[in-house]
Amino acid sequence: MQKIKLVADLHIHTIASGHAYSTYAEIVKAAAKKGLQAVALTDHGPATPGGPYRSYFQNLTILPERERNVEILRGIEANIIDRDGTLDLPEDYLQMLDLVWAGFHVACLQPAGKSINTETILNALANPYVDGIVHPGNPDFAIDEETVVREAVKRGKILEINNSSFTMRRGSMGGCLEIARAIRRFDGIVALNSGAHVAANVGEFDRALKLIDEVGISSERILNADLGMLKAFLKSRGKRRFQIKGA
Repeated sequence: MQKIKLVADLHIHTIASGHAYSTYAEIVKAAAKKGLQAVALTDHGPATPGGPYRSYFQNLTILPERERNVEILRGIEANIIDRDGTLDLPEDYLQMLDLVWAGFHVACLQPAGKSINTETILNALANPYVDGIVHPGNPDFAIDEETVVREAVKRGKILEINNSSFTMRRGSMGGCLEIARAIRRFDGIVALNSGAHVAANVGEFDRALKLIDEVGISSERILNADLGMLKAFLKSRGKRRFQIKGA
């Protein structure tokens, strides 16, 4: 097995998501204890039942950029809400954030057939403010994995293997395997994240790492295996915070 140490967890929920259980301070403390160099606070978008208002994401700028020697990225797990790939947060809000994930959730969009689901993700990837797609292996939303990976690679965007999917989304293994195999085949970049909804699960990547090892993806293709690679990606995506020299 490869000895891959991940330095960042880029998909974490706080109590603001409405169905998570830890504060940002508790999350940062847990991340520091586990030796992580960065975390992304990516609460669900406003369309999620019990989710935060738009103003919550605008107000993320009050958070420190660094605490306990952990970089704090301000982000969102935005909901895809229609076939056109529309997200539940307007672009003028999205452009303020350090990291924008988009994803399917049954509470916000009903699953369709594979071709329509694939078309919908491709439309979301076309959004200039979307940096990547979360849990694309979700069995509720079958997709053409190769087509999605090729489009993500073409647009320089990221696909995720979500550690929580293997317990929260039963049946995710097959789709995640196909995503990972296509990422290796087409030289894509993947992020391995906890999808944590409580501080105790921050930095938990074991199942995702095992899958990546089975497929044979090296650490050079894992976004959150290197802080420099992560910052370079965010800079290339035009994130304001990372345009400053030396950021």
